[in-house]
Amino acid sequence: MQATDVEVYISRILDTYSSMIYRVAYHNLCNSHYAEDITQEVLLKLCSLRPEFSSQEHEKAWLIRVTINLCKNYNKKVNAHPEDELTPNIADSIPAPDRAAENEVLEAVMALDEKFRNVVYLFYYEGYSVAEIAQIEGKNQNTVLSLLHRARKKLKENLEGGFENV
Repeated sequence: MQATDVEVYISRILDTYSSMIYRVAYHNLCNSHYAEDITQEVLLKLCSLRPEFSSQEHEKAWLIRVTINLCKNYNKKVNAHPEDELTPNIADSIPAPDRAAENEVLEAVMALDEKFRNVVYLFYYEGYSVAEIAQIEGKNQNTVLSLLHRARKKLKENLEGGFENV
């Protein structure tokens, strides 16, 4: 049985982007189960819409944007129905204790407001430039620079202060 173009496309997307989509979703929701659901939703949206992309970077940016939007929608739904609150399970994904410093930084990043978390994640973890983040987030470059600056300041305060400020 020969693979169709759609199967090849889906396989390439899964191999290339599924872990990135999951990380972005987890970064926004702090819950592995919800992140898995969002990952599936993003992939389903991609398969159903099959948008045309000018490049792989455009494709990646589209996937990140859709992931962030679905997470925002999910958070709005949860905030509208507090009985369905998100239960953070950062501890489930944290590796062995010998990486305590990395875990402390990850927890500090996860404790930031969403607007700060996303720019920090895209800049430091995905390697996007300020200009690219501005395009993905639909914000001015100066706004992204300001968010990065304030996020770094908050991270410094929280890491030096031992999280009593969080």
